[in-house]
Amino acid sequence: MYITILISLAVFAAVLLPLVKPLQSIAYLYGLAVSAIIFLIFVLMAFSWDMDSTAPYQFAETYSWIPQLGISYAVGLNGMSLVMVGLSTFLVPIVFLAARDELAEESTHRAAGYVAWVLFLEAIMIGIFAARDVFLFYVLFELMIIPVFFLIGRYGGENKRHASIKFLLYSLLGGLVMLVGVVAIFAYNGNGGDSPSYLIENLSVPGVIPGNAQMWMFITFFIAFAIKAPMFPVHTWLPDTTAQARPGTSTLLVGVLDKIGAYGMIAFCLPLFPDASRDARLVIMVLAVISIIWGGFMAIGSQNLMRLIAYTSVSHFGFMILGIFSGSETAMKGAILYMVAHGVATGALFLTVGFLGRRGGNYEISTYGGYKRVTPLIAGVFLVSGLATIAMPGLSGFVPEVMVLMGTFSVHHGLGIAAVFGMLLAALYLLWPYQKVFTGEKPEIEKPDMNTSERVVSAILIAAMLYLGFAPSGALSVIEPVAKQSAQYLVVDDSLNVEGSAK
Repeated sequence: MYITILISLAVFAAVLLPLVKPLQSIAYLYGLAVSAIIFLIFVLMAFSWDMDSTAPYQFAETYSWIPQLGISYAVGLNGMSLVMVGLSTFLVPIVFLAARDELAEESTHRAAGYVAWVLFLEAIMIGIFAARDVFLFYVLFELMIIPVFFLIGRYGGENKRHASIKFLLYSLLGGLVMLVGVVAIFAYNGNGGDSPSYLIENLSVPGVIPGNAQMWMFITFFIAFAIKAPMFPVHTWLPDTTAQARPGTSTLLVGVLDKIGAYGMIAFCLPLFPDASRDARLVIMVLAVISIIWGGFMAIGSQNLMRLIAYTSVSHFGFMILGIFSGSETAMKGAILYMVAHGVATGALFLTVGFLGRRGGNYEISTYGGYKRVTPLIAGVFLVSGLATIAMPGLSGFVPEVMVLMGTFSVHHGLGIAAVFGMLLAALYLLWPYQKVFTGEKPEIEKPDMNTSERVVSAILIAAMLYLGFAPSGALSVIEPVAKQSAQYLVVDDSLNVEGSAK
């Protein structure tokens, strides 16, 4: 019942806040307390995780929903979904703590609305990563659009309407394309069958979905996940969205929600459509490398800090997808760990730039200079977070990125070398804005450095980056069974690499 409790608590708290006026006056504390309780419940779950279990899911719950169609409320966690639920429940209270000053400046009604939408979004995030039923996953995948649309369109910047509409259109397009695949699953699995099912463990049995139908069904799911990831060339909604969204919204959007794209490729594309995944892997790996390089060049050319971080994420998601489709167990483990590491480091970058923007009034790089002499703590956290995203040893991004590269090299040297070039670009797109914004002569202004809540946020995130950098073995142990099984979907007799030569 752990998972249902987490989801129900977040939904109940989100619905209760707009209905009870006394709670609205303490919306910030209310949101922080509820999200902290949810995270503590997750910690209890994590401590009760059975590392020796051979069951595909733990904390599993299954209740019939629409039996005629084989649809059920089925949730449960494997190692990958456990760490992703952990990332979700970890970042939400961080976002609330970082938004203290922003919410204090809002009207009571607007602050309560923001908190309620974030809590509702947290419930959906937990449900998405825990869903074992394909139809349930699809419903939550579409439902996720609603809170994000309002968080951008109501609480964003000057061009928030344009950004929210663009996000909506891209998301709806991905969802509608996926719906074709979801319906097709029933056509092959349900029509004429005695017991139709949308459970992943039932659909992933060989022969349930014929090989000759897998490719076009795979494409419908992959397009939706590529948009969500986001992956070149369907990534253009992300920079516009993050440039207008609040830092906390961008943190959840890029730090957690965009991971649904990479997560879905592992959790759904590989087990449901293994033949198609093998056939398409080389093309997808090439697109992933293009994303790495394209995102790097676009980040270098960005003049807005929020857009810059968004483009760096396009590059980082390329690494994740490259690792997923390499067929290497090492790269697969790296890709899953990358999702967590990137969520922490990029969340820290978005929030730190938000702290800077509150003092400077905007996110345009050209309007800053010498801020290290004015806000040294902000400068330091920005640098540490940025170094974590470009795989500095000892920080969160190092181990997963190296694992992805090692695994990729083992199957395709050319794509591995191209990905290394993306790492070189990363140094430029981090150090260049740091130099422009924080170094140079001291400006003739006086701005306060980090306040207490901002220091607490930064300390927690840096501690998480250091933990993942120096002690990633715990997370790797949890995700190893999922990575091993997922990598096996992409190889034939464990002997064929993407170049078609024996290892």
